[in-house]
Amino acid sequence: MANQPSFSVFRLSDISVDDYSALLKRTEDDLDFFLERVPEIIEAVRLEGDTALARFGARFEKAESLTSQSILATKSDFEKAFNLLPPELIETLEYAADNIRRFHEYQKPQPQWRVEIRPGIHVGEKAVPISPVALYSPRGKGSFPSVTLMTSIPAIVAGVPEPIILTPPGPDGMVDPATLVAAKLAGVERVAKAGGAQAVAAAAYGTNSIPKCLKIEGPGSPWFVAAKKLLSSKISSRLPAGPSEVMILVDDTIDPALAALDILIECEHGEDSSGFIVTWSEQMAEKIIEKIPFYLSQLSEERAKFAHAVLSGSQGGIVIAESKSQAIKFVNDYAPEHLQILSEQADSYLSSILNASEIMLGTYSAGSLANYLLGPNCVLPTSGAAAVHSPLGVMDFMKTVSIGEVSKAGFREAAPKTHIFASYEGFDAHANSVSSARLDILEKK
Repeated sequence: MANQPSFSVFRLSDISVDDYSALLKRTEDDLDFFLERVPEIIEAVRLEGDTALARFGARFEKAESLTSQSILATKSDFEKAFNLLPPELIETLEYAADNIRRFHEYQKPQPQWRVEIRPGIHVGEKAVPISPVALYSPRGKGSFPSVTLMTSIPAIVAGVPEPIILTPPGPDGMVDPATLVAAKLAGVERVAKAGGAQAVAAAAYGTNSIPKCLKIEGPGSPWFVAAKKLLSSKISSRLPAGPSEVMILVDDTIDPALAALDILIECEHGEDSSGFIVTWSEQMAEKIIEKIPFYLSQLSEERAKFAHAVLSGSQGGIVIAESKSQAIKFVNDYAPEHLQILSEQADSYLSSILNASEIMLGTYSAGSLANYLLGPNCVLPTSGAAAVHSPLGVMDFMKTVSIGEVSKAGFREAAPKTHIFASYEGFDAHANSVSSARLDILEKK
């Protein structure tokens, strides 16, 4: 990184329609490499089950000790995990789990409802959990017990019986201890050592250790995403989450250092992240740019390199709007994954924001809080999908079943109209079922 780093500045008054559209685009992983190689992994797991999982664990995670008999974490593994972690980390995981559970309990729908919409016509729904369900917790260069909590707790709140967590083993053939503790705190007893494409295949087809699942949730590597894409007819999943992205809406009521501090939160993930500060004040923009190098200097060399690459490229920097309304329009058009509103009157902007996966309000609401333990889910739609998709939640692990009940009086009202509908569409059996033939049968009884 240069001694005096430069950052991208985009003035909405100066850019063309095409440039504006380009500003809304994100970087996307090219999956061609993985899509060519994943079928071999999928087929091996389909045919060999746990044996293939052990072999791929050795190949991809260097877990040479992993065997087909040791795919599932044992009760002893869970007990050891609690002993391996420092008390302050366990306490933090407990605090996070409690917040996440409280939030998601508010999302849970009532088990059943029914209403009489017309005399003798009752309709309603009942909500039931999806089962079996697999929950993916990535590992990569580190571990993500935060993701374990964020995927597991909504599933448990939804009432999913015995969900299973899939996570790559470490080189020692074991599950990351914080992931095991997070699973236990969430209420999940089954954890399997399976990562990447082989984890998706195991959930899609089932093995001796892993049940065949209807759905798999959680973020993962390109191997994982490619496998989900190829197995979409075998196992359901949400749209894959892309690279991290953050947008910070800033007015002139706050210290510019706050924007400089917080823009780096998601930008440090990697060069494919996106990060924009949006303001309608030239003076504020200049002050923020002056502050960013100081906070970059506090990051490790690798993280600083990532963040600077984002903020000096086409997927990040400072966006200067002509007005507050233009700034808000840009936010809604972009539909960011993470949105922070830095203002002393942050709540006043909330009604204007329609498209964002997550909104953090005010000067104390650092995005990191939401990533780990605030309560709302951190598994979020990216790449503009916030315009039509919600964060991961309880309803991702539930489905609704419609209910209808019609009395004799209700039938006499609705049947003639149904007969007209069915006759117009040319369905004779539909029409006959609501004709006088039905009443003849019931009256005989």
